[in-house]
Amino acid sequence: QAAADPRSSSDAPEDGPKETSSVSQNISDADAFKILLEMKMKKRQKMPTLPSTVTELDTEDGSKVYVVGTAHFSDSSKKDVVKTIQEVQPDVVVVELCQYRVSMLKMDEKTLLKEAKEINLEKLQQAIKQNGVMSGLMQMLLLKVSAHITEQLGMAPGGEFREAFKEASKVPFCKFHLGDRPIPVTFKRAIAALSFWQKVKLAWGLCFLSDPISKDDVEKCKQKDLLEQMMAEMIGEFPDLHRTIVSERDVYLTYMLKQAAKQIELPRASEAEPRKYIPAVVVGVVGMGHVPGIEKNWNSDLNIQEIISVPPPSASSKIFKFVIKATVFGLMGYGCYRIGQRTVQFILSMPAAQSYLQKLTEIRSPH
Repeated sequence: QAAADPRSSSDAPEDGPKETSSVSQNISDADAFKILLEMKMKKRQKMPTLPSTVTELDTEDGSKVYVVGTAHFSDSSKKDVVKTIQEVQPDVVVVELCQYRVSMLKMDEKTLLKEAKEINLEKLQQAIKQNGVMSGLMQMLLLKVSAHITEQLGMAPGGEFREAFKEASKVPFCKFHLGDRPIPVTFKRAIAALSFWQKVKLAWGLCFLSDPISKDDVEKCKQKDLLEQMMAEMIGEFPDLHRTIVSERDVYLTYMLKQAAKQIELPRASEAEPRKYIPAVVVGVVGMGHVPGIEKNWNSDLNIQEIISVPPPSASSKIFKFVIKATVFGLMGYGCYRIGQRTVQFILSMPAAQSYLQKLTEIRSPH
């Protein structure tokens, strides 16, 4: 504070800075931790005033988890996240992102729209190479869906995650965790659950998604997650797809929140000092469509090994992959044929070529 305020440093005696420096050098890491922890505890509200979108959950060892249900395209959700983190001063903040989507923390409306408009063959090939044919296509198509909503509403998804990241950095000793299942695993499990014609139908629906979003939809967005609602409508006719995209991720998010809520070990002055633990305070930031599932799974023994495994490609996936390749090569072949045909027609229409053909005909014709 003295360094930040010039007035306080000018009023201090000459030997003040020296004394402060010597004192700061004598403070151990454990003491410094305790001082900052005390400051944090003083700011933490014992009876926090929280938004109605927050669900409070408890663990067996006394830790508390505050799950903020958000809409990915809502300003009010961003405010709810900021208020919750400021009130409870958490030890861990968990967000519904994975390492493959962490770039969303830096992405704004302009960047997202640019990324969506620049979906070219090179990007598609890269996505397919990294995630497989269907998963790569799904990734590109979902980016198109997000960009469509962004263009209609004028805001990019993930604003609440960016706010959570900013606020977590202001809280002493607050860790920031990515709590969602890796998106390639989700896509591959989702694709494996669909038949060949279901895959075609889903891809067709995503490709031609262009319905305008009304002002009423924008208002509804403040109470409902518009992106998840649109996805729910599209996958409603595919129960297996709902299981992999929503229900399994509910389990995964619940597991990650419970892992983050383990008690915190306090620092020790020496190895001889006994270990001490305190309950943790966690803030989870997830789409509100996942909140009921998290509540449902909270008191269950969870095993995520099965839902993070990727099943081998099915026969329909192999057929679809073959059809995609055959279509691409067929279009390329047809393109070459058309170019060649037009080239031949152009050459034959030239006067020199016509004169040559006429002479050739005269030579070959009998006298």
